[in-house]
Amino acid sequence: MDDEPATGPWERPGRFVAAEADYDAAVWVVAGAPLELTVSYRPGTRWGPTRIREASHSLETYSPELDRDLEDLAVHDAGDVVLPLGNLGQSLARIEAALRRPVADGKRVLLLGGEHLVTLAAVNAVLDRYPDLVVVQFDAHADLRDRYLGEPYSHATVMRRVLDLVGTGRLWQLGPRSGLREEFQLARQEGRLFHDVGEGAEALARELAGPLRGVPVYLTVDIDVLDPAVAPGTGTPEPGGPDFGVLQRALYRLARAGARVVAADLVEAAPPLDPSGRTEVVAAKLAREILLAFSREVAR
Repeated sequence: MDDEPATGPWERPGRFVAAEADYDAAVWVVAGAPLELTVSYRPGTRWGPTRIREASHSLETYSPELDRDLEDLAVHDAGDVVLPLGNLGQSLARIEAALRRPVADGKRVLLLGGEHLVTLAAVNAVLDRYPDLVVVQFDAHADLRDRYLGEPYSHATVMRRVLDLVGTGRLWQLGPRSGLREEFQLARQEGRLFHDVGEGAEALARELAGPLRGVPVYLTVDIDVLDPAVAPGTGTPEPGGPDFGVLQRALYRLARAGARVVAADLVEAAPPLDPSGRTEVVAAKLAREILLAFSREVAR
């Protein structure tokens, strides 16, 4: 994507740590989508991509748990998608269009949000190449409302729109502990719902060894799946979530089971809401572990 003109779809803040590979050589493409148009409580997600990148430079490139190093992985940071002010439809269209090239080229994409609605644009981009896609969501909220304040497109409705795209049985939700009664009923009827992140990862790992073996996976991680004591910098914090170690082990469990993650996102970090700065560091480490864990199967 280095051949995009300055007036093209990308702007280029600082890079994610060790994301120095040229586009053609890259296995992973990191991209930012600083969307913040439908947040329902506290703002700040538009700063997520920039601050996560900055925080990544506080981390080592080496993951001792995985015994892997970002220096040994070809990662290209494409920058942030340029989004028009106040235009939700055009913003989603631009995110989708920007991701189509790396997906079509067989790259894996890690999208840094931005509010959770960016997932809808990304899934749309990925589905063309992987029509049998399964979506795995780590989140404190079900996000399955059909409308929120009368609007069909919102961070509170994003997974309903994704479910409309992928169909029954292809949405797995791990960690939801907030939502309407109707959302949880729909989750149980149309997808797979696990309140416990670890239990859900174990169940999904068993499926990956069976009927889901080889099926492409889109992984979406809302930072609010974590307890707000761990990651307070998010717009709609929900008490009662797991700590970082539980979430990290769940991701490793999926990797060890052979999850074929073709694209992923990390959304809803709102760094200005956390003066301590720990939320962006948590998000940066999650991003590092996703890049490393799902590059190839983790040794058992």
